[in-house]
Amino acid sequence: MQSIVYVGMDVHVENFTFACYEENKGIYAQNQIKDADWKSVIKYLEKIQRERPGEDIHFVCGYEAGCLGYSLYHDLLKAETSVSLDCVIMAPSTMAVQGNKPKTDRRDACMIARNLAYGTYSKVYVVDDEDNGVKDFIRMRDDTKVRCKSIKQQILALCLRHGKRYGEATNWTIKHREWLRKLDLGEKNANRALQEYLHQLTQTEEDLERYDREIEEIAQGERYSEKVGQLKCLKGIKTVSALATIVEIGDFHRFATAERFAAFLGLVPGEHSSGGTIIRTPITKHGNSHLRRLMVEAAQSYSKGSIYQKSKAMKSKQAGQNQNIIDYCDRQNLFIGKKYHRLCARGKNCNVAKTAVARQLACSVWGIMTGNTA
Repeated sequence: MQSIVYVGMDVHVENFTFACYEENKGIYAQNQIKDADWKSVIKYLEKIQRERPGEDIHFVCGYEAGCLGYSLYHDLLKAETSVSLDCVIMAPSTMAVQGNKPKTDRRDACMIARNLAYGTYSKVYVVDDEDNGVKDFIRMRDDTKVRCKSIKQQILALCLRHGKRYGEATNWTIKHREWLRKLDLGEKNANRALQEYLHQLTQTEEDLERYDREIEEIAQGERYSEKVGQLKCLKGIKTVSALATIVEIGDFHRFATAERFAAFLGLVPGEHSSGGTIIRTPITKHGNSHLRRLMVEAAQSYSKGSIYQKSKAMKSKQAGQNQNIIDYCDRQNLFIGKKYHRLCARGKNCNVAKTAVARQLACSVWGIMTGNTA
């Protein structure tokens, strides 16, 4: 009869800590290895196997999602070894934690092993290498966008410290940039700092444009073009957000309902109720924060323009798409737009209304990607 040994791994950049768990033995074989490498895991498992000669052992290894990403998972499953093993990546927010004991690596490894044995966790979905590479590239592009915003704030702060204000309301127009290039702050080094900031901004914006062109090329490839085109039929979703959603999620069918997908993005309200008291809290903000931000940004577009008239840009994005998808997206765009204005008319804060719209938009994305467009 095959024995199953659950191996909890508390993994860090510097070291790995292991703990084994079996139903008839409990926790045993705790060990910490300084060599933070997948080969160390294999050596540890082979050592456990040698100590029990003749037994048929299957190892189930698990570690929390973190800085190592999917690399350890892939290395363990691809490794050529004499032991039988499986590996899972565990979502930390779904794992059962025992008490308020002092936190140590050994206790964490034991906690992971118990969660593996009892099934009190949710697996992290592992995307394939190509999707993961595209995801990393898009996140790098988003980091560049954040850096661009930071440089703009630094330029405005520099001007404000020297008492220089732009007369018109809108910043970063062509006229505002021309004003900045000609601005004299009254001191040589301050002017030099301003020019360096402007040079950094120009270089960063050029890099951002180049990244966007490359993302457009990726999205037009055979692997992604159909799905990206379908998602772009929804208002507020462009190529970057559509492709990011596809590669971050991978398989949308792992969510049984649209509500579960919205919950995965942390866009559903929380609850803190007890007895007869029901307390609703703000959105949970669990799950994928990157996609949650993209959905909220896309929801901003429903506060602008007419909800009844389709724009030229939207007609262009929908050109060539399946008519069923177009009809579904038109219904959703109208429904979501009405929902936003209805919430605002009831006195809801506009940001609360946009968050509610982002949740509905996420449900529409799930409907398109799973074929539930009836």
